Amino acid sequence: MTIGRALLLVNPGARMGDSDLGLALKPIEAAGIEIVRPEHRLEVWEFADCIRAEGRASDAVIVGGGDGTLSTCAKAMAEIGRPMGILPLGTANDLARTLKIPTALPEAGAIIAKQYSEPVDIGMVNGHPFFNVVTIGLAADMATRLDRMTKKRWGRFGYAIGAMRVALGARRFTASITTARGTETVKTYQIAIGNGRYYGGGVVVHADATIHDGMLDLYSLELQTLWKLALMFPAFRRGEHGGWDDVRVDHAHSFEIRTRKPQPVNADGEVVTQTPVKLEVLKRAVKVFVPQPGA
Repeated sequence: MTIGRALLLVNPGARMGDSDLGLALKPIEAAGIEIVRPEHRLEVWEFADCIRAEGRASDAVIVGGGDGTLSTCAKAMAEIGRPMGILPLGTANDLARTLKIPTALPEAGAIIAKQYSEPVDIGMVNGHPFFNVVTIGLAADMATRLDRMTKKRWGRFGYAIGAMRVALGARRFTASITTARGTETVKTYQIAIGNGRYYGGGVVVHADATIHDGMLDLYSLELQTLWKLALMFPAFRRGEHGGWDDVRVDHAHSFEIRTRKPQPVNADGEVVTQTPVKLEVLKRAVKVFVPQPGA
């Protein structure tokens, strides 16, 4: 389908939300695509309702923001059946990294202008959509402490600041992990369940993870001491952490996670619910503009 009109939603609170969007819109408009905006400024939590109300009047929806903003829009995009364009304006931009979308706005806009799209999976945790990863434990604790101003000022370095703060007080917790194969009880510092490939500014969920396979990839950090994590970091960057004896890995269409005490649950950088949780996949649920293969 040729795109003639696109609804534009931008999160001004994103780290790069005050960027010159004209750099991204110039190649889009040069391709003959009309850009339309909501009549009033919207908060991010209003984006999904706007997509449901106004998205079908356009041929596509372009979303500017970070991973949390994009995930907020995911389910509504699947419902209206329109392709989504991504303008990466966040701190980590892990969905853009997974889909090989450049963070430079002119290049990101040029990808939308070429109008090539592919379907991707959406993860769901207790009814909340996510593209990249859900975490329970360390990263969820970090999300509660990493305020917006820290991310806006320090960018990815802000994640390191948050990680150091959390590591000083981290304790293992008891959890049960259930799949169709049965239930395992573990003591862990963190459980992460990925739908995409990257999270946390470029950490790989699993070496073979993709966002098109209808599967979730889980790992559990069952270390005796958290300081060992520093030795494992290169393996995490490559997605090879499953080679360590004290890291549990699993792959399934769905997971249920229960903890003895309720734990906050972080989905793509935002705390959205608490344990117990049920996670599942909406396979190839939304089309996203991506670089053409071989381009």
